[in-house]
Amino acid sequence: MTDETSSSPSISLLIVDDHPVVRDGLRGMFASAPGFTVLGEAANGVQAVERAAALDPDVVLMDLRMPGGGGVDAIRELTRRGARARVLVLTTYDTDSDTLPAIEAGATGYLLKDAPREELFTAVRAAAEGRTVLSPAVASRLVSAVRAPRSPGNEPLSAREREVLALVAKGTSNKEIARELFISEATVKTHLTHLYAKLGVNDRAAAVAVAYDRGILG
Repeated sequence: MTDETSSSPSISLLIVDDHPVVRDGLRGMFASAPGFTVLGEAANGVQAVERAAALDPDVVLMDLRMPGGGGVDAIRELTRRGARARVLVLTTYDTDSDTLPAIEAGATGYLLKDAPREELFTAVRAAAEGRTVLSPAVASRLVSAVRAPRSPGNEPLSAREREVLALVAKGTSNKEIARELFISEATVKTHLTHLYAKLGVNDRAAAVAVAYDRGILG
């Protein structure tokens, strides 16, 4: 039986947390596991953006509440810049005021710091592949929150909308989706608008969460 981690390329990481002890612990944890390389660390969101640009990691492990620059602003800026790195939030906070802004800003996933190490490793691998990763508590909150504003109808997604949604779930950008499906980016945005309305959501991560919850993706 082939060891998956030994045959796959190493996943590069940037660790962002304002507590040196936490950064040291995470660095040691990933250094002891095959298939991961820690490229660097940052103590706040501003440093995270700078170091992500300089180091080009596959995944950024991002804390949220940090003096000198919070995680949500950093995620938003990385998204605005079109950074290649996937952002996996790793925090102690799971309130709606923390969860929703981070996901809306462009985070690929959201885990709590009490997650077992194997769950964290699995989440990082999934994030590196562009798959949305949410801890059960966060997923439950997110689904509840996106359902609250309005009650979506029962109109089914079209075949094309399902194709777009499946690519979104893999972390594919609008530009890449357009290329994959041989349509324009404007058409991709139109399909997204329609499927958001049908699912009763406002963004990509919420659409994926609701789609998995309803069995549309599985």
